[in-house]
Amino acid sequence: MSKFESADTADNWQRLAHQVSASILKYFWQPDLGYLSDCLHCAPGRSAGGAAADDALRPNQLLAITLGAIQEPQNCEPLLAACQELLVPGAIRSLADRPVRHGIEIHHHGKLINDPYHPYQGRYEGDEDTRRKPAYHNGTAWTWLFPSFAEAWAMTYGKDGTQTALSWLTSGAPLIEHGCLGHIPEILDGDYPHTARGCGAQAWGASELLRVWLKLVN
Repeated sequence: MSKFESADTADNWQRLAHQVSASILKYFWQPDLGYLSDCLHCAPGRSAGGAAADDALRPNQLLAITLGAIQEPQNCEPLLAACQELLVPGAIRSLADRPVRHGIEIHHHGKLINDPYHPYQGRYEGDEDTRRKPAYHNGTAWTWLFPSFAEAWAMTYGKDGTQTALSWLTSGAPLIEHGCLGHIPEILDGDYPHTARGCGAQAWGASELLRVWLKLVN
């Protein structure tokens, strides 16, 4: 916004951007784990400073790098190392297969349908409301966010990391050759053999793969 606004307001946008970056590191960075918390657990009426950081390992934090919110190597490098645990060929899992300290219960018609302290679900199958919907954000692998890992890698390691980033990215190429030919599926199972699920031709998966590919080769 500072690039498009007038000089009178550009400084304000820059100030807000710096505030966002500082707040992310202050409230969400977990030095003991080496990655960003996905959310803060806080009682009503309490400030973020009194919240407990969630320890679930999720890929959304990659956007903090690709959008420039965090740029320091001492944060970006361990974050990328942690997110490697989420990678499957051509996609990135929405949650790591590990226990969590802050369990979140999912109920359906009054019945608990998940394990709050080990919420990972590696297969997107079964009943929609009790199996597939809970799995979607708790282990299902997304194709649209996967290219952001390669993009974040190149942004963190510069020219020396571009070829590695391209190697990560091209693991998604076989997806184009199976299922709906020439297209990228919406999601994959987090568990091996990472079966394609959901929509067989997902625009955001294809467009993100193309966007990052062009960014890395140009």
